[in-house]
Amino acid sequence: MPGGRLTQSERRQIALGLADSLPYAEIARRLGRPTSTVTREVMRNGGPTAYRADLAHRATERRAQRRRPASSQAAKHVPQSHGRDAGAVADYEEALTTVLMASGLPKMAAGVLTCLFITDTGCLTASQLAQHLQVSPASVSKAIAFLESQSLVRRERDERRRDRYIVDDELFYQATIASARANDQLVETARRGVAVLGPHTAAAHRLENIARFLDFISESITRAAEQAREVLHTKPAATPADGQ
Repeated sequence: MPGGRLTQSERRQIALGLADSLPYAEIARRLGRPTSTVTREVMRNGGPTAYRADLAHRATERRAQRRRPASSQAAKHVPQSHGRDAGAVADYEEALTTVLMASGLPKMAAGVLTCLFITDTGCLTASQLAQHLQVSPASVSKAIAFLESQSLVRRERDERRRDRYIVDDELFYQATIASARANDQLVETARRGVAVLGPHTAAAHRLENIARFLDFISESITRAAEQAREVLHTKPAATPADGQ
C-alpha cells in the first residue's frame, strides 16, 4: 500500500524506470508513491547509476532487523527534548540526509551535516557523531574534512580540549560566497581560453558566453547573499510562555 514499505516488485519497477532515464516524479507516479519516497530509496542505495533492486531490498531488510537497537542507542546520544517524537525525528533525519545527498553531498557528509542541523546546540563531538550514525571515527573525520573544505562546518576546542564541530548562523553565508568565488575562477579560465583559441572562433565565442553568464550569476549570488545575510541571524520571537 502507498504508506507502507516498498516491495521487492516496486524496487524492480524503480530500477526499470531508472534504466529508461525516467525522472523520479514519473517513477513515483507509476507506483502511486510520493516522489520523496523514490528519491530517498534511490539515494540511500547507490544513486541512480548504481541502484540494484535486489541489493536494495536485502539492505532494507538488514536495516529493519537492526533498527530497534540502533535507534535506542542513538537516542541515548541525541536526547529528544521539547516533547519531540523520536520516530518522527528519525524519519525527518533520513529525509533531510537524502535531500542533501541529492544536492551533491557525499552520503557520510550529508549524514553528519543533518545531525548538526537537527541538534539544538548546533554542535557535536566526533565521538557523538560516530555513535549516533553508527560509523567509525575515521568516517566522521573524512566527512568533517570535506564539510570544512566547503565552509559548511567549523571546529573549536571545548574545555576538555576535545574538538567540537559546529554549524552556526554564518556558515551558509560563507559557503554561498565560497561557491560564488569558485565561479569566478571558472570565469577567469574560460576567458583565458578565448585568447588561446582566437577571439573570432566559434569555440572562443562559446567560452566568452559561458564566462559572461557565470560572471552575472556570481555577481548576483554575492549581492543577494549580502542583502539576505541578516536573515541567518534572525531569532524566533518570544512568546508569553517564554517569559514565564
